[in-house]
Amino acid sequence: MSLCPCGSGTDFDQCCGPIIAGAPAPSPEALMRSRYTAFVRDEIDHIENTHAHDVRDDFSRSSAENLARSVKWAGLEIVKTEGGGAEDETGTVEFIARFKQDGQLMAHHELSTFRRDDGRWFYVDGTINPKGQPRQVEKVGRNEPCPCGSGKKYKKCCGA
Repeated sequence: MSLCPCGSGTDFDQCCGPIIAGAPAPSPEALMRSRYTAFVRDEIDHIENTHAHDVRDDFSRSSAENLARSVKWAGLEIVKTEGGGAEDETGTVEFIARFKQDGQLMAHHELSTFRRDDGRWFYVDGTINPKGQPRQVEKVGRNEPCPCGSGKKYKKCCGA
């Protein structure tokens, strides 16, 4: 038994192995995990074959091979997933792939978009270093009621 490099905590043969061998991924997250594992295991055919047909011409096999062979992969963290359920035709996976290159620990942070075509999930594109929603800060005036709900004016409560 060998643990899958994707970090799922399960055996490779029950996790990413079947997907890399050609089985359809059940979700965008499963496909993302298998693509990471394919980089770790230098299975570039899987990376190429899981690109959506309309973007496959943009895939550079030599760049993918160079990346897979020039770094030591250090782990995958799935930050967030959206969509990708049984009724969905699209989904996104935000992830951070950590690796060492030239002795330096680095991270690749991406928000990937996936699409289901003929029952199979495919990688469409990704946004590198995605930005979250900006924080909304509401300014409270000194003489307004305190937002903590105490009933006091802000200046006599939390603003003191």
